Amino acid sequence: MRYNGDMRIGVVFPQTEIGGDAGAVRAYAATVTELGYQHILAYDHVLGADPEVHAPWQRPYDVHTSFHEPFVLYGYLAALTPLELVTGIIILPQRQTALVAKQAAEVDRLTGGRFRLGVGLGWNQVEYEALGKDFSNRGQRLEEQVTLLRRLWTEQSLTFAGEFEQVTAAGLAPLPVQRPIPVWFGAQSPPAYRRAGRLADGWFPQVPPGPRLDEARAIVTEAAAGAGRDPAEIGMEGRVSWGEGGASRLAGQVAGWRDAGASHVSVNTMGAGLGGVDGHLAALAEAAKALELPA
Repeated sequence: MRYNGDMRIGVVFPQTEIGGDAGAVRAYAATVTELGYQHILAYDHVLGADPEVHAPWQRPYDVHTSFHEPFVLYGYLAALTPLELVTGIIILPQRQTALVAKQAAEVDRLTGGRFRLGVGLGWNQVEYEALGKDFSNRGQRLEEQVTLLRRLWTEQSLTFAGEFEQVTAAGLAPLPVQRPIPVWFGAQSPPAYRRAGRLADGWFPQVPPGPRLDEARAIVTEAAAGAGRDPAEIGMEGRVSWGEGGASRLAGQVAGWRDAGASHVSVNTMGAGLGGVDGHLAALAEAAKALELPA
Protein backbone atom coordinates (compact mmCIF):
# COMPACT_ATOMS: atom_id res chain seq x y z
CA MET A 1 0.00 0.00 0.00
CA ARG A 2 1.40 3.40 -0.97
CA TYR A 3 0.38 6.03 1.56
CA ASN A 4 -0.99 9.20 -0.03
CA GLY A 5 -0.57 11.68 2.79
CA ASP A 6 -4.08 11.32 4.24
CA MET A 7 -3.04 10.57 7.80
CA ARG A 8 -5.40 8.32 9.75
CA ILE A 9 -6.02 9.14 13.42
CA GLY A 10 -6.84 6.45 15.98
CA VAL A 11 -6.73 5.84 19.71
CA VAL A 12 -4.66 3.75 22.10
CA PHE A 13 -6.96 1.42 24.05
CA PRO A 14 -6.36 2.27 27.76
CA GLN A 15 -5.34 -1.27 28.71
CA THR A 16 -4.10 -0.56 32.22
CA GLU A 17 -6.94 1.74 33.28
CA ILE A 18 -10.18 0.59 31.65
CA GLY A 19 -10.68 -2.35 34.02
CA GLY A 20 -12.29 -5.72 33.42
CA ASP A 21 -15.91 -4.65 32.95
CA ALA A 22 -17.20 -5.61 29.49
CA GLY A 23 -19.62 -2.69 29.59
CA ALA A 24 -16.74 -0.21 29.83
CA VAL A 25 -15.01 -1.85 26.87
CA ARG A 26 -18.23 -1.69 24.87
CA ALA A 27 -18.83 1.97 25.75
CA TYR A 28 -15.27 2.87 24.82
CA ALA A 29 -15.52 1.24 21.38
CA ALA A 30 -18.90 2.79 20.63
CA THR A 31 -17.86 6.29 21.66
CA VAL A 32 -14.52 6.44 19.85
CA THR A 33 -16.35 5.26 16.74
CA GLU A 34 -18.92 8.06 17.11
CA LEU A 35 -16.16 10.62 17.68
CA GLY A 36 -14.64 9.91 14.25
CA TYR A 37 -11.45 8.06 15.14
CA GLN A 38 -10.33 5.52 12.56
CA HIS A 39 -8.62 2.76 14.48
CA ILE A 40 -8.07 1.27 17.93
CA LEU A 41 -4.56 0.17 18.94
CA ALA A 42 -3.91 -2.14 21.90
CA TYR A 43 -0.71 -3.03 23.74
CA ASP A 44 0.10 -6.63 24.73
CA HIS A 45 1.28 -8.35 27.90
CA VAL A 46 0.27 -11.88 28.88
CA LEU A 47 1.81 -11.97 32.35
CA GLY A 48 3.15 -9.47 34.83
CA ALA A 49 6.08 -10.04 37.18
CA ASP A 50 5.69 -9.91 40.96
CA PRO A 51 7.86 -6.91 41.96
CA GLU A 52 8.39 -8.22 45.48
CA VAL A 53 10.08 -11.33 44.11
CA HIS A 54 11.81 -9.75 41.10
CA ALA A 55 13.23 -6.81 43.05
CA PRO A 56 14.39 -4.25 42.18
CA TRP A 57 11.61 -4.04 39.57
CA GLN A 58 11.82 -0.82 37.55
CA ARG A 59 9.58 -1.60 34.60
CA PRO A 60 6.24 0.10 33.87
CA TYR A 61 4.02 -2.98 34.34
CA ASP A 62 3.86 -5.72 36.95
CA VAL A 63 1.58 -8.50 38.24
CA HIS A 64 -0.98 -5.91 39.40
CA THR A 65 -1.31 -4.23 35.96
CA SER A 66 -4.43 -5.21 34.00
CA PHE A 67 -4.22 -6.16 30.31
CA HIS A 68 -6.95 -7.49 28.03
CA GLU A 69 -5.59 -10.14 25.65
CA PRO A 70 -5.58 -8.39 22.23
CA PHE A 71 -6.83 -11.20 19.97
CA VAL A 72 -9.70 -12.11 22.31
CA LEU A 73 -10.49 -8.43 22.84
CA TYR A 74 -10.61 -7.84 19.10
CA GLY A 75 -12.87 -10.82 18.53
CA TYR A 76 -15.29 -8.99 20.84
CA LEU A 77 -14.74 -5.52 19.34
CA ALA A 78 -15.16 -6.81 15.78
CA ALA A 79 -18.89 -7.09 16.49
CA LEU A 80 -19.09 -3.64 18.09
CA THR A 81 -17.20 -1.25 15.83
CA PRO A 82 -16.32 -0.81 12.14
CA LEU A 83 -12.92 0.66 13.07
CA GLU A 84 -9.62 -0.88 12.05
CA LEU A 85 -8.12 -2.90 14.91
CA VAL A 86 -4.37 -2.78 15.46
CA THR A 87 -1.97 -4.57 17.81
CA GLY A 88 0.74 -2.21 18.89
CA ILE A 89 2.47 -4.52 19.56
CA ILE A 90 2.03 -8.30 19.97
CA ILE A 91 5.21 -9.71 21.50
CA LEU A 92 5.63 -12.21 18.72
CA PRO A 93 8.66 -14.30 19.77
CA GLN A 94 7.01 -15.35 23.04
CA ARG A 95 4.03 -16.78 21.12
CA GLN A 96 3.60 -19.82 18.86
CA THR A 97 3.78 -18.65 15.26
CA ALA A 98 1.09 -20.90 13.80
CA LEU A 99 -1.32 -20.00 16.59
CA VAL A 100 -0.70 -16.26 16.05
CA ALA A 101 -1.35 -16.80 12.33
CA LYS A 102 -4.65 -18.50 13.14
CA GLN A 103 -5.75 -15.87 15.67
CA ALA A 104 -4.81 -13.00 13.36
CA ALA A 105 -6.62 -14.62 10.44
CA GLU A 106 -9.74 -15.00 12.58
CA VAL A 107 -9.70 -11.34 13.66
CA ASP A 108 -9.13 -10.31 10.05
CA ARG A 109 -12.13 -12.39 8.99
CA LEU A 110 -14.37 -11.04 11.75
CA THR A 111 -13.46 -7.44 10.92
CA GLY A 112 -13.80 -7.88 7.17
CA GLY A 113 -10.11 -7.16 6.59
CA ARG A 114 -9.78 -4.25 9.03
CA PHE A 115 -6.81 -5.57 11.00
CA ARG A 116 -3.12 -4.69 11.29
CA LEU A 117 -0.76 -6.97 13.18
CA GLY A 118 1.89 -4.94 14.98
CA VAL A 119 4.71 -7.09 16.35
CA GLY A 120 7.83 -6.59 18.41
CA LEU A 121 10.36 -8.21 20.70
CA GLY A 122 9.24 -7.13 24.17
CA TRP A 123 11.42 -6.68 27.23
CA ASN A 124 9.92 -8.93 29.93
CA GLN A 125 12.17 -11.96 30.40
CA VAL A 126 9.87 -13.22 33.16
CA GLU A 127 7.04 -13.41 30.64
CA TYR A 128 9.18 -15.27 28.09
CA GLU A 129 10.16 -17.85 30.69
CA ALA A 130 6.56 -18.51 31.69
CA LEU A 131 5.52 -18.94 28.05
CA GLY A 132 8.36 -21.35 27.37
CA LYS A 133 10.24 -19.22 24.84
CA ASP A 134 13.92 -18.22 24.55
CA PHE A 135 14.53 -14.55 25.36
CA SER A 136 18.10 -14.44 24.03
CA ASN A 137 17.42 -15.09 20.32
CA ARG A 138 14.07 -13.34 19.98
CA GLY A 139 15.23 -10.97 17.21
CA GLN A 140 16.37 -13.81 14.97
CA ARG A 141 13.21 -15.76 15.61
CA LEU A 142 10.94 -12.78 14.88
CA GLU A 143 12.30 -12.44 11.35
CA GLU A 144 11.63 -16.09 10.60
CA GLN A 145 8.20 -15.87 12.24
CA VAL A 146 7.13 -13.00 9.98
CA THR A 147 8.19 -14.93 6.88
CA LEU A 148 6.16 -17.93 8.03
CA LEU A 149 3.14 -15.84 8.99
CA ARG A 150 2.88 -14.40 5.51
CA ARG A 151 3.06 -17.83 3.93
CA LEU A 152 0.42 -19.20 6.30
CA TRP A 153 -1.90 -16.32 5.32
CA THR A 154 -1.47 -16.79 1.57
CA GLU A 155 -0.97 -20.52 0.94
CA GLN A 156 -3.61 -23.16 1.63
CA SER A 157 -0.96 -25.80 2.26
CA LEU A 158 2.75 -25.25 2.80
CA THR A 159 5.93 -26.86 3.98
CA PHE A 160 8.40 -24.67 5.84
CA ALA A 161 11.73 -25.77 7.31
CA GLY A 162 13.49 -22.90 9.07
CA GLU A 163 16.07 -22.64 11.81
CA PHE A 164 13.35 -22.28 14.45
CA GLU A 165 10.04 -23.11 12.72
CA GLN A 166 8.78 -26.30 11.12
CA VAL A 167 5.52 -26.84 9.20
CA THR A 168 4.95 -29.94 7.09
CA ALA A 169 2.15 -29.87 4.50
CA ALA A 170 -0.33 -27.90 6.61
CA GLY A 171 -2.29 -24.67 6.47
CA LEU A 172 -5.05 -22.47 7.85
CA ALA A 173 -8.73 -22.57 7.02
CA PRO A 174 -10.27 -20.14 6.48
CA LEU A 175 -7.52 -17.92 5.17
CA PRO A 176 -7.76 -14.22 6.11
CA VAL A 177 -9.46 -11.57 3.99
CA GLN A 178 -6.13 -9.74 3.59
CA ARG A 179 -3.55 -12.01 2.03
CA PRO A 180 -1.24 -11.26 3.67
CA ILE A 181 -2.34 -9.28 6.73
CA PRO A 182 -0.20 -6.12 7.09
CA VAL A 183 2.63 -6.62 9.59
CA TRP A 184 3.97 -3.54 11.35
CA PHE A 185 7.03 -3.45 13.60
CA GLY A 186 7.67 -1.69 16.87
CA ALA A 187 11.17 -0.24 16.60
CA GLN A 188 13.45 1.73 18.93
CA SER A 189 17.01 0.71 18.01
CA PRO A 190 19.14 0.58 14.85
CA PRO A 191 18.78 -3.23 14.50
CA ALA A 192 15.00 -2.86 14.82
CA TYR A 193 14.96 -0.01 12.29
CA ARG A 194 16.89 -2.16 9.81
CA ARG A 195 14.53 -5.08 10.43
CA ALA A 196 11.55 -2.83 9.77
CA GLY A 197 13.07 -1.55 6.54
CA ARG A 198 13.71 -5.09 5.28
CA LEU A 199 10.45 -6.72 6.32
CA ALA A 200 7.70 -4.46 7.67
CA ASP A 201 4.63 -3.03 6.00
CA GLY A 202 4.88 -0.20 8.51
CA TRP A 203 6.56 0.76 11.78
CA PHE A 204 5.84 2.43 15.11
CA PRO A 205 8.63 4.88 16.04
CA GLN A 206 9.27 5.38 19.75
CA VAL A 207 10.65 8.91 19.32
CA PRO A 208 8.80 12.14 18.40
CA PRO A 209 9.28 14.14 15.19
CA GLY A 210 12.70 15.78 15.12
CA PRO A 211 16.35 14.79 14.64
CA ARG A 212 16.02 11.37 16.33
CA LEU A 213 13.07 10.42 14.13
CA ASP A 214 14.94 11.64 11.06
CA GLU A 215 17.90 9.42 12.00
CA ALA A 216 15.65 6.42 12.60
CA ARG A 217 13.77 6.91 9.34
CA ALA A 218 17.03 7.20 7.42
CA ILE A 219 18.03 3.74 8.69
CA VAL A 220 14.62 2.30 7.76
CA THR A 221 14.86 3.86 4.29
CA GLU A 222 18.39 2.59 3.68
CA ALA A 223 17.47 -0.94 4.78
CA ALA A 224 14.36 -0.92 2.59
CA ALA A 225 16.33 0.19 -0.46
CA GLY A 226 18.97 -2.42 0.27
CA ALA A 227 16.29 -5.10 0.28
CA GLY A 228 14.93 -3.90 -3.06
CA ARG A 229 11.85 -2.31 -1.51
CA ASP A 230 10.29 1.10 -2.09
CA PRO A 231 10.52 3.04 1.22
CA ALA A 232 7.40 4.99 0.24
CA GLU A 233 5.43 1.76 0.61
CA ILE A 234 6.25 1.54 4.33
CA GLY A 235 3.75 3.20 6.68
CA MET A 236 4.68 5.05 9.87
CA GLU A 237 2.44 5.49 12.91
CA GLY A 238 3.21 8.10 15.54
CA ARG A 239 1.74 8.43 19.01
CA VAL A 240 0.70 11.50 20.97
CA SER A 241 -0.28 11.51 24.64
CA TRP A 242 -2.90 13.50 26.50
CA GLY A 243 -1.31 15.70 29.14
CA GLU A 244 -0.64 19.27 30.19
CA GLY A 245 -1.96 21.65 27.55
CA GLY A 246 -4.87 19.37 26.73
CA ALA A 247 -6.43 19.20 23.30
CA SER A 248 -4.66 22.26 21.88
CA ARG A 249 -1.18 20.90 22.61
CA LEU A 250 -2.17 17.46 21.39
CA ALA A 251 -3.47 18.85 18.09
CA GLY A 252 -0.12 20.55 17.58
CA GLN A 253 1.69 17.26 18.14
CA VAL A 254 -0.57 15.51 15.64
CA ALA A 255 0.26 18.22 13.12
CA GLY A 256 3.93 17.55 13.79
CA TRP A 257 3.48 13.90 12.86
CA ARG A 258 1.58 14.88 9.73
CA ASP A 259 4.44 17.19 8.73
CA ALA A 260 6.88 14.36 9.41
CA GLY A 261 5.07 12.20 6.85
CA ALA A 262 3.27 9.79 9.19
CA SER A 263 0.55 7.69 7.59
CA HIS A 264 -1.15 7.09 10.96
CA VAL A 265 -1.13 8.52 14.48
CA SER A 266 -2.74 7.29 17.70
CA VAL A 267 -3.97 9.39 20.63
CA ASN A 268 -2.92 7.87 23.96
CA THR A 269 -4.81 8.75 27.16
CA MET A 270 -3.18 6.19 29.47
CA GLY A 271 -1.14 7.55 32.34
CA ALA A 272 -2.83 10.96 32.32
CA GLY A 273 -4.76 10.48 35.57
CA LEU A 274 -8.14 10.43 33.84
CA GLY A 275 -9.68 7.72 36.01
CA GLY A 276 -12.13 5.26 34.46
CA VAL A 277 -13.58 4.99 30.98
CA ASP A 278 -15.62 8.21 31.27
CA GLY A 279 -12.47 10.28 31.86
CA HIS A 280 -10.72 8.77 28.87
CA LEU A 281 -13.71 9.35 26.63
CA ALA A 282 -14.10 12.95 27.77
CA ALA A 283 -10.48 13.66 26.85
CA LEU A 284 -10.86 11.92 23.50
CA ALA A 285 -13.98 14.00 22.79
CA GLU A 286 -12.00 17.20 23.40
CA ALA A 287 -9.19 15.91 21.21
CA ALA A 288 -11.60 14.93 18.42
CA LYS A 289 -13.05 18.44 18.41
CA ALA A 290 -9.61 20.06 18.31
CA LEU A 291 -8.55 17.70 15.51
CA GLU A 292 -11.80 18.39 13.61
CA LEU A 293 -12.50 14.71 13.10
CA PRO A 294 -15.42 13.93 10.79
CA ALA A 295 -17.75 12.46 13.44
